[in-house]
Amino acid sequence: IITYEPRELVIRARAGTPLAEIDQALAEHRQMLAFEPPAFGSDATIGGTIACGLSGPRRPWVGSARDFVLGVRIVNGRGDALHFGGEVMKNVAGYDVSRLMVGAFGTLGVILDVSLKVLPRPECELTLTQSRDQSDALRIMNASARLAPLSAACWHDGLLSIRLSGAESAVIAAADSLGGDRVADGDAFWVAVKEHRHAFFQPALAGESPLWRLSVAPTSAPLALSGAQFIDWGGAQRWWLSDAPAERIRAVAESAGGHAIRFRGGAGDTAVFHPLPTPLMALHKRLKQAFDPGRILNPGRQYAEL
Repeated sequence: IITYEPRELVIRARAGTPLAEIDQALAEHRQMLAFEPPAFGSDATIGGTIACGLSGPRRPWVGSARDFVLGVRIVNGRGDALHFGGEVMKNVAGYDVSRLMVGAFGTLGVILDVSLKVLPRPECELTLTQSRDQSDALRIMNASARLAPLSAACWHDGLLSIRLSGAESAVIAAADSLGGDRVADGDAFWVAVKEHRHAFFQPALAGESPLWRLSVAPTSAPLALSGAQFIDWGGAQRWWLSDAPAERIRAVAESAGGHAIRFRGGAGDTAVFHPLPTPLMALHKRLKQAFDPGRILNPGRQYAEL
């Protein structure tokens, strides 16, 4: 950690700083990385987290990893050390290049350090569960997003889980309005969801089934796919354990206005990322040419053309 100013809600750290170290430093001041990134193990670093663009259950209500990046220092494919953004909330003029590095998987530059906005931890959090079918759960998640202090909402196997965060009075009032059973250790549940320790994800971790992540509009109707499903992000992120052909899965995602990523497992010759429309691919190629004309940084990591 290079600098951390709790009163300014800003932290700057080298890319190799363990995510756990940052979480601990923030926790000492009752602050957090609000986009709730998963670690998927003990070796996670802040640079890897930003390069992968990972966000957890809180993402629909507070923003993604990209929304919290204030600045980065990188080395591009030419060997140039470049600095974009800064360490204050409003200091960016022109293109916000620092956020291009989020989810770029190191294809545009090697991240040296990153400055991030952090937020205070909520005064109170409470998790509720209700027995609901999928259609009911989607309806409730979408309606509650406008009425209650939601910070997480998921559904699996007939059980809807909702996390409320904020001032204690607001959380209690929302809980009384929504109803349902209160979970004794809600923190542990959401950590299990975030880190893929929930039972749903075990077949994928064991290599028994491919795991697909479908990003769709939260109001999308139930998707017509074979396999098992876990709905997160209030309906916007739908995890599928499915052996259906990649073309079928991606067509279903597109019909819901979204896209599909092969997150774990599956045939090695199946593309990980959803195919890009021609105009968008052309834009990606121009960015790659500008930052890495020699194509030495993770070539082909996202798309063969890059």
